[in-house]
Amino acid sequence: MFSFHVFEHQLARGFQNRFSTQYRCYSVSMLAGPNDRRLNITYPMLFKLTNKNSDRMTHCGVLEFVADEGICYLPHWMMQNLLLEEGGLVQVESVNLMVATYSKFQPQSPDFLDITNPKAVLENALRNFACLTTGDVIAINYNEKIYELRVMETKPDKAVSIIECDMNVDFDAPLGYKEPERRPNHQDEPTEEETDPSSYADMDTGFRAFTGSGNRLDGKTKGIEPSPAPIAPSDIKRGIPNYDFKIGRITFIRNSRPQPKKIVDDDDAMNRFIAFSGQGQSLRKKGRKP
Repeated sequence: MFSFHVFEHQLARGFQNRFSTQYRCYSVSMLAGPNDRRLNITYPMLFKLTNKNSDRMTHCGVLEFVADEGICYLPHWMMQNLLLEEGGLVQVESVNLMVATYSKFQPQSPDFLDITNPKAVLENALRNFACLTTGDVIAINYNEKIYELRVMETKPDKAVSIIECDMNVDFDAPLGYKEPERRPNHQDEPTEEETDPSSYADMDTGFRAFTGSGNRLDGKTKGIEPSPAPIAPSDIKRGIPNYDFKIGRITFIRNSRPQPKKIVDDDDAMNRFIAFSGQGQSLRKKGRKP
């Protein structure tokens, strides 16, 4: 008996907040037919929201049926798309949307480009969405920062379902983004001042080989030549730039100059050296008998 009373006490404590209400009871024959009970709703359940005062509309899914009767709760960014204030009236209709195949977004701030992989971040955030509507501005949360993106285009329709779909995602340039200016790589032609040798008077000649002075072991200074004098500006010759230079191509220019041709006279041509053209001499004298 003691254990029975303990069990009864615990059972009573567990059901203090139990559900209790009253219903009117009818027989099964009074039940309405299946055509009268049907709401023509397909799954997943998608809805069209319309603000008749501003003629704005969007689409959404349902998260839970926990709101009080006659009340619905929407994200703040969705209420901004509909131009709704707190407590405003919205028309809710069930719809069937086509599955998305393509969508294009425009970030509303250049800060979205600071994300290392924006496409992966967006695809991960879209898992919390049921559908997309062209013209809406959605908000995603990443690294404790809210990023807004405008839906520029959706295919195959202006409103599509993105639940369990294979969708290609593309981006437009962010709002207010400016491309960096590119500087031209061409060089200006040299002016007369640059070609003037006197402009090289203050030029640092840099390293010059064999310009030091020598020292003798006996301490004498005889035969020791002083260091050469610095190069005069008039001795500096500026090279001619190669205006046909192309990136990735190396051209070797040699400074050898062709020797001028000498004019050869006829007499000089006769006195030219000819190999094996000499005359031999004999030790015997001709006309003498031994």
